[in-house]
Amino acid sequence: MIVFIIKKLANAIVVMLSVAFLAFLIFRLAGDPVDMMSSEQTTEADRELLREKLGLNDSFLVQYMRFVRNAAHGEFGISYRNGQDVLGLIAERFPATMELVIVATILSLVIGLPLGVLTAIKRGKWYSEFLQFGSIVGVSLPSFVVGILLILVFSVNLGILPAFGRGQVVDFGWWTTGFLTKTGLLALVLPSVSLALYQITLIMRLVRAEMLEVMRSDYVKFARARGINRHKIYFRHALRNCLMPVVTLTAMNIGTLIAFALITETVFQWPGMGMLFIQAVTFIDIPVMAAYLCLVSFIFVFLNTMVDITYAVIDPRLRNSK
Repeated sequence: MIVFIIKKLANAIVVMLSVAFLAFLIFRLAGDPVDMMSSEQTTEADRELLREKLGLNDSFLVQYMRFVRNAAHGEFGISYRNGQDVLGLIAERFPATMELVIVATILSLVIGLPLGVLTAIKRGKWYSEFLQFGSIVGVSLPSFVVGILLILVFSVNLGILPAFGRGQVVDFGWWTTGFLTKTGLLALVLPSVSLALYQITLIMRLVRAEMLEVMRSDYVKFARARGINRHKIYFRHALRNCLMPVVTLTAMNIGTLIAFALITETVFQWPGMGMLFIQAVTFIDIPVMAAYLCLVSFIFVFLNTMVDITYAVIDPRLRNSK
């Protein structure tokens, strides 16, 4: 088991070094940082001093190793656009994105699990077929289209939910939350539903497929023959055996939600990391772009590694197959 964990950690380190190299190439290929940080009044001597301060006169390898070392300590330099520490900017936006992802994940489980069970045990019913058709539509629609439709219906036509912003927030040190205010909770509804729709349909279809497979197993047939209550069979036995892939998918999709929340945040003007990244791309703010890439990749790699290790703990056979 220890050897398996060491291999997984080594793989994670290699992946993160590769991501760091890609992020470093963004620094090198996107333009000269001195040009971006200088104005027309900057003299050549000041430019050369700034180049020396940034370490741009060093070799490629030295600059890369310095970037990796700084990234490991959470140091990504100063934002070209805001003139602030990049880590501070991300820490300021991180709570907004995480709250959006947490609510979207909860919605996907609370809605997706029951719908998956319903479409499995009521297969052939008109409402089951309707939900199946709706799941295809939910998977196919881009999130920005869903967001615009939600704004059109609930903000423009009905006027019951805010169309943009995060509402009023409460500060807890560096963490800010909208869970404790009415406007904050209302502002969460539309973007979280828009972000969760794809995950809801994905979990629903996964649970349905797993439930149908489990319902054909021998132990379920034996339970029916013994006269055990159907609801007990469905929810205590069958559903429990379907939860492992759902937990895996949910854990993996947390990273996906963080990475692709930028579309939803742009549509709803949500002040999270995704919105910060879009602004960084618009203004070619390279340090912010590189920091965002490294952070999201770290979350992906961390979740992947934890899922693999958890699987190996549950099923020892996987330790020798990888």
